[in-house]
Amino acid sequence: MNGEGWQISNPIMGIAMVGITFLLFYVVGYVSNRRSASAQELYVGKSNVGPITNGLAMASTYMSLATFLGITALILNLQAPFILLWIQLILAIPLITIIYGTSLRRMGAFSPTHFIRNRYGVKASIIAALFMILVSIMYALGQMIGIAVTFETLLGIPYMTGLIVGGLIIVGYVTIGGMAGATNNAAIQMVIMALMFIVPLAAIMKAVGGSGWYFPPLLYADMVPAMLEAVPTFFDYQFSPKWYFAIIPALTIGALGLPHLAMRVYTASSLKSARSAMVWFAFILGLVFSATYAMGFVGVFATATQGLNVSAADADKLTIILNLVYNPEWVTALVIAGAISAGLSTLSGNLLAIGALLSQDIVSTLKPNISQKMSLRLGYISIFIGGVISIILAIEPPAFLVVSILWAFGLAGVTNAPLIIVGVWWKEANRYGAMAAAVVGGAIYIIVSPFVFPNIVLTGHAVTDGMGISGALLAVPISFALLIVVSYITNRIPSLDNRLTKKEDSELIEQIHGWKDVQPYRYNSTIGAAITVVISVAVAIWALMPWGM
Repeated sequence: MNGEGWQISNPIMGIAMVGITFLLFYVVGYVSNRRSASAQELYVGKSNVGPITNGLAMASTYMSLATFLGITALILNLQAPFILLWIQLILAIPLITIIYGTSLRRMGAFSPTHFIRNRYGVKASIIAALFMILVSIMYALGQMIGIAVTFETLLGIPYMTGLIVGGLIIVGYVTIGGMAGATNNAAIQMVIMALMFIVPLAAIMKAVGGSGWYFPPLLYADMVPAMLEAVPTFFDYQFSPKWYFAIIPALTIGALGLPHLAMRVYTASSLKSARSAMVWFAFILGLVFSATYAMGFVGVFATATQGLNVSAADADKLTIILNLVYNPEWVTALVIAGAISAGLSTLSGNLLAIGALLSQDIVSTLKPNISQKMSLRLGYISIFIGGVISIILAIEPPAFLVVSILWAFGLAGVTNAPLIIVGVWWKEANRYGAMAAAVVGGAIYIIVSPFVFPNIVLTGHAVTDGMGISGALLAVPISFALLIVVSYITNRIPSLDNRLTKKEDSELIEQIHGWKDVQPYRYNSTIGAAITVVISVAVAIWALMPWGM
């Protein structure tokens, strides 16, 4: 089974499916957002979203086209390690709520950069906002690549045409919908994604001889003996132990800094609602993430035992190819509609984050007297511009669409997450430490990234070297260490007069934790800070040592 230019033979069917879903999303987006009268309403959807809708929207925003296409491609190429990746990814939103989401909501901040501005000052917040715009654009880039690949398969058109047509349609949808539209649509998109991913996977598993086809996320175990006979190394740990450890700073800590994920906490109607949404998030995300690994497993199984031939250039299309081979075309059309739903959902979060960062965290910060009307207009313009930039960057994409997404996770973990985590839990963190951590840590991560000088931190494997995960093992601990050390030193230079032991600063930290009385000993441990620095420096040194295989 070989395929050159995999595509649906009858694109009308696919166009109809996609057209119906787009029409539904546009209507929901317009109706949901037609009354947004302020920038805050545009970005947090009036903060009245219920737990089920918000939980589904969180999962939908998080999964993206990487779930449908990119990750299955990497499982095909890298095999078993990505089960560990999913374990780290699924921890992120619950940790956002536990570590700082509740605190930031008490503070009244509706974006992570809003917290950084109040905690460290305007300069630090603008630096963080600029990095987060880059993070959001790189994350959106992966979605744009996936949209182009999907339209290419759907219509048999060139990648560039699919990119421009699909990209502009989606950017228009997000610009019209705002956060209220994105949240309601994301909940719908999550249901579509789950059904259009898991049900067709069941049919594929049945076609290749799997008796556990009726619950694909877990019951592919009967196929394991045949898989081990054909691919004996499939479940082996094939890479350096450091590579597996690097997933923690790259993805779990990285996800804590992603602005479009943190914003979901602020759309909830209450803290109780936000916590309840975590349950729904974890359930649906675990279900579909497990199915993603099962889809990758079946893809490797089919290439090893069924004669399916998927070239490296077509690896990102693995999910669609499996449906083209083993299911009727109308099923593949539904799968493509589900894939586009995944891209729509995550792009919504990315572009809304870009809009909030540009209009609220940069322009409104520098010009605080700007009118609500102008601020709202800037938000819409920023969303559109961010989408156009991601389309332009997708013209020359990386080898796998998920590479830019993984890189974005790592950069968020270097430049945003340390400032928030340390800022919430340690009073002595100050603006000098925050700026040093973001600028130096961010620069180091960019330098060792797959896009600049990828040979500095090598894992010894061509595919993993290009993913950016290894760079996070070096840059994230450096960022944490710099934030703590620079803050500690500058707090003890009398002429700077910037200690965070001032009454108003102590009150801010204790207020966001829910305390009504101020106690100097709370959140002020020098020993805890020192231990964090020692561990961070040790990890950074370890990252620079030879990785091995």
